[in-house]
Amino acid sequence: MSRQKDWGRDTRQRIAIEAARVMAEEGIKGFQTAKKKAAARLAISDRHAMPSNAEVELELRSYQQLFRSDAQPQALLKLRQTAVSAMRFLDRFKPRLVGPVLEGTADQHSHISMHVFADTSEEIALFLMESSIPYEMSEANLRINQNERKLLPVYSFMADDVLVELIVFEPEGLRQSPLSPVDQKPMRRANLASVRLLLDESDAA
Repeated sequence: MSRQKDWGRDTRQRIAIEAARVMAEEGIKGFQTAKKKAAARLAISDRHAMPSNAEVELELRSYQQLFRSDAQPQALLKLRQTAVSAMRFLDRFKPRLVGPVLEGTADQHSHISMHVFADTSEEIALFLMESSIPYEMSEANLRINQNERKLLPVYSFMADDVLVELIVFEPEGLRQSPLSPVDQKPMRRANLASVRLLLDESDAA
């Protein structure tokens, strides 16, 4: 039995390592897509051998430290600087930075993801139009809690050659963060002051 457990653990790690490499090298940011691609390349068909998103993220951090120790921090710094500029611009909508740019796993393939808050999504559209900023609309299917998912409007635009994604919540959404796809815990959010602090820490390092 212990031998089977060891085999299962080793298989999960092999998939996690390959999925992390796929995400870092090929710019695939969806965990499920990266895991499926990794399993196919390793010729592993056992669905029970799939690692969790948290395991893949752990291997991604390790991969970046080993093979992207110069380029990844520089890319992350640029993304956070762009995020600060965008958050200042969007100040009236109480922007909160989320995802890989906040968590520190973003790289040259990443985009900036933010939560913004407005009574209606049309307020965001009008603001961008009045600022002469071209945008595209889509939707995000987020897990609000263990029993509920919600489709939310998304506005995307370019800033400093970086894609910025705005997921629009109603004002009360500020009190309850959706669940993270990594660990299924409430997603970490950062306001402008917190992101500035991250930049200050980078400068001091």
